[in-house]
Amino acid sequence: MKANPTFSLNIPTQLFFGCGEIERLSTEKLPGKKALIVISAGTSMKKYGYLSKVQAQLKLNNVDNVVFDKVLQNPIKSHVMEAAALCRQEGCDFVVGLGGGSSIDSAKAIAIMACNEGDLWDYVSGGSGKGRPYTKVLPIVAIPTTAGTGTEIDPWSVITNEEAQEKIGLGTSPYTFPTLSIVDPELMLSIPPALTAYQGFDAFFHAAEGFIANIANPISDLYALEAIRLLYKYLPVAVKDGRNLKARAKVAWASTLAGMVEATSSCTSEHSIEHAMSAYYPNLQHGAGLIAISEAYFETFRNDCMKRYMKMAEAMLEKKSNRPSDFIDALIIMQKECGVRDIKLSEYGMKEEDLPKIADNARFAMGGLFRLDPRPMTDDELLTILEKSYK
Repeated sequence: MKANPTFSLNIPTQLFFGCGEIERLSTEKLPGKKALIVISAGTSMKKYGYLSKVQAQLKLNNVDNVVFDKVLQNPIKSHVMEAAALCRQEGCDFVVGLGGGSSIDSAKAIAIMACNEGDLWDYVSGGSGKGRPYTKVLPIVAIPTTAGTGTEIDPWSVITNEEAQEKIGLGTSPYTFPTLSIVDPELMLSIPPALTAYQGFDAFFHAAEGFIANIANPISDLYALEAIRLLYKYLPVAVKDGRNLKARAKVAWASTLAGMVEATSSCTSEHSIEHAMSAYYPNLQHGAGLIAISEAYFETFRNDCMKRYMKMAEAMLEKKSNRPSDFIDALIIMQKECGVRDIKLSEYGMKEEDLPKIADNARFAMGGLFRLDPRPMTDDELLTILEKSYK
């Protein structure tokens, strides 16, 4: 971070955080009278009663709803366009994202396309996107049932163009900030251990990348270090005991804090690299991909922001750090404690000969994040990160 930084703060989302806060949905003034509820194609929203609970709360608030239930773990453009058409057809005047980051990210993109003509990729900057501006978006209500993306408090939406094999983040502040977000840790008790870890590490890397990004500032630093501290302490607990409500709440708060980092600083090229990986291999969970490349990625910049690495290590270990590698050592310990140290990218279908095209895709689709690294990353370094991480 520069000695005399210039920065701004605008997080216009109304946030309600805490156990039982889902009931706010029945009493708060909502931004419309008919909601499109966006959920995943999986069974958890219905199985655990989250969808019916949200629908009941909306009904108490005299709000009708329509459900779109096709979202994939790496959401795709065609589903966004289908849902936007449904939204217009049914006369919905706001969108509710219920579930993981994929559902809320989809809700944001759907809210854009419900109000704008053409194709989603007309409004995406990067890759083959046309980068057209938009100034109208339906209001968004975010209700996360996982802790990882922080998308409930930032403007970003990550969608894959399955035809072009491009996975890109879009979002223009303040239009795609949710109007209202409800983070209720009681909705997160059913997440299985592996997904708890993958999602928690996604939040961790939002914070760590935002802390080393060259646009980090005093506000984002506050959010980042607290998120890093909480996740190092409580994520292993939540992974080992998913019914531990205190640990779930701490991880949920850390995830929201990390979302605030994304709203005030930014991710760096680690996310560009992983987006390229899961654009080609959509069965790869985003957090798993980040974990797989993280040691090699952070090693690349170890000597470029040594004091920042030591500050992150001190937040994690709660003791004085004298070397930047303390952060990488603590990261490895955290991975081991969460049972995710040995992720094999080959098990997701990735082949070693695919690595050069993944590197090229990362630069093409999300090259903007490379400009926010502590220093410019070379093509050789990018390929080396992938090669060291592959197994």
